[in-house]
Amino acid sequence: MHGLINHTIQRFVLDSFGHRVWAQVALRADLCAVMGTADFEPMLTYDDAITPRVINRLSAVMKRSIPDLLEDLGAWLVSNPDREGVRRLLRFGGDDFEEFLHSLNDLPERATLAVEDLQLPQMEVAQLDDWRFTLTCRGKVQGFGYVMMGVMRVIADDYGTLALLDCKAAPPEGEVITVTIIDRHYAQGRSFDLGARG
Repeated sequence: MHGLINHTIQRFVLDSFGHRVWAQVALRADLCAVMGTADFEPMLTYDDAITPRVINRLSAVMKRSIPDLLEDLGAWLVSNPDREGVRRLLRFGGDDFEEFLHSLNDLPERATLAVEDLQLPQMEVAQLDDWRFTLTCRGKVQGFGYVMMGVMRVIADDYGTLALLDCKAAPPEGEVITVTIIDRHYAQGRSFDLGARG
């Protein structure tokens, strides 16, 4: 697993719950024994088994479900001012929410252009009718679909679109998100400047 993903999880925990919670998670996940440190380096590569272990321990420490935590992680990823580059990368996908949804097919490729050896799960968008879409996520580690659901909630607000989202597991390694657009112009969208720095 690319260290940037694990480092992002660590930053989410630190920003959202504090150093004490991260220390408990790192201790329960036995990170120091496995890695020699409790901190992830963004540009290193880690065993794929470490990521779900950290997420499972976070769920136990916080006494919250894994899907809820991962959805919060996705929302944090695109709403935290320090991650504005991620939000711009996603908003570059289209002028409205529907174009954004279709652009998710190419998101793993765009992410690789930004970080050469970063491999995101495969994504496949299907349009069921004028108002309903599905996004299927498949990767080495389960749960990415819940992260994307948090991302899409924030991005829908960015576009001023009211949408209902539902995520279900799709074994063996994936999730399917159903997106139902209720109102394409529910509110005024947030302005977007590709050239902004953040």
